[in-house]
Amino acid sequence: MDGIEIKNYCFAHFQRFCQIIPCCCHSDRDIHLFGRGFHIPALCKINPLYNEVVTSRFRALSYLADECGEDITKYIC
Repeated sequence: MDGIEIKNYCFAHFQRFCQIIPCCCHSDRDIHLFGRGFHIPALCKINPLYNEVVTSRFRALSYLADECGEDITKYIC
């Protein structure tokens, strides 16, 4: 995925690419159970594809903001 260049407005919006991929790992959380707190670390970092997907999302957002002049605040957490 790192080799894919994003140079097309339609491709950057391809199936809501920037909305489908979250800006942060959703598995990092704190759980309180029976009066005790437990922390579940971000498991996304273990997945080798995670960094490539997040990097592709960043490149798409950068293209939309820099080249197309689009407001990307709706895609940011």
